[in-house]
Amino acid sequence: MHYCLFFLFLLFTGCTNPPYRGSDVLGADEFVMDSYRIREGKFAILEMEGKEFCGLDQELLEEYTDQIAEGDLLNIALYHPTRHDLSSSIQAIGASVGYRVAEGKIILPDLESIEVIGLTLEEARVKIENRYRQEVKDISIFLTYKDRIKRKVELAGLVQVPSIPVDGKLRLFETLSSARVPPNANLFKSYMVRDNQLLPVDFFKLIKEGDMSQNIVMQGGDKVYIAEPSASTLMVLGEVNQEKIVDLPNGFMTLRQAIAEAKGITQSGDKSYIQIIRGSIISPKIYTLNWQHVIHLPSDSLLLMPGDIVYVAATPIAEWNRFVSQILPTFIGIDLVSKGIRGLGINITP
Repeated sequence: MHYCLFFLFLLFTGCTNPPYRGSDVLGADEFVMDSYRIREGKFAILEMEGKEFCGLDQELLEEYTDQIAEGDLLNIALYHPTRHDLSSSIQAIGASVGYRVAEGKIILPDLESIEVIGLTLEEARVKIENRYRQEVKDISIFLTYKDRIKRKVELAGLVQVPSIPVDGKLRLFETLSSARVPPNANLFKSYMVRDNQLLPVDFFKLIKEGDMSQNIVMQGGDKVYIAEPSASTLMVLGEVNQEKIVDLPNGFMTLRQAIAEAKGITQSGDKSYIQIIRGSIISPKIYTLNWQHVIHLPSDSLLLMPGDIVYVAATPIAEWNRFVSQILPTFIGIDLVSKGIRGLGINITP
């Protein structure tokens, strides 16, 4: 009988919510120090997760001279006070199909093919205008891009615009503005790829904090992905009113806000044991804080990051009450069985 009770004790106490009290538990000081690292931004957080990135190359912030490329589609307009026939034909072709750069050249009415690849729009405009003026005086040419196959940024995820042409001056902030990124997008998990390599750009710092050191100049072929709000999360468990998974669109959240998201701590919660479990489940970092830390320390010194688990332990009396409520039906059953056996003349001794 003693062995049965011991087994039942282990079984039911395993269902309570005691805190972890191992010697490797870290305190509020360590949690605050790590929070300061989290405040440094996306790549500090990724380093805490064991991932390393090089810093952003300052050359990526420099504008460059945009040039006409193979496959570009040009829009050309011609003005002449009397040659309305020529103006109309150029306009009609431009409106229907445009002027595609093929093998580095474009073909215009009344002219031989003109090589424009590698020229700026202004250089190409002057070259076309000069060629026409060899035949007809007082001609003016106007030149813009109608479409660009290679010289555009491709966007995916939570965007409303799939692509945006570049011009050597277009920057990431303007690109995201034109793409109409929603305010709840997960900027922490959003990323940019150039030449099949991730660029170390912190979208949150750029968009939410106005850090223009992240505002790189876009190039043709760049790819930008804007993530869903739920792409990074944390969990709040234990003695809270609503255990839940919380989205982290910015890559971090204050501990106070996470507890508020879970509707606060229950009366059975032990406010002296608010624990944060961070990192690998095999070898996590576990911090223990109390309610005084939560209400008195600055919110931005108590920061959570993706993958964190906030765990609120039960008070000792709550653990005992829960244990009694779980095990009492078993005791009653054992007692009834024992009395029934004794009624048959059989004695059971512990």
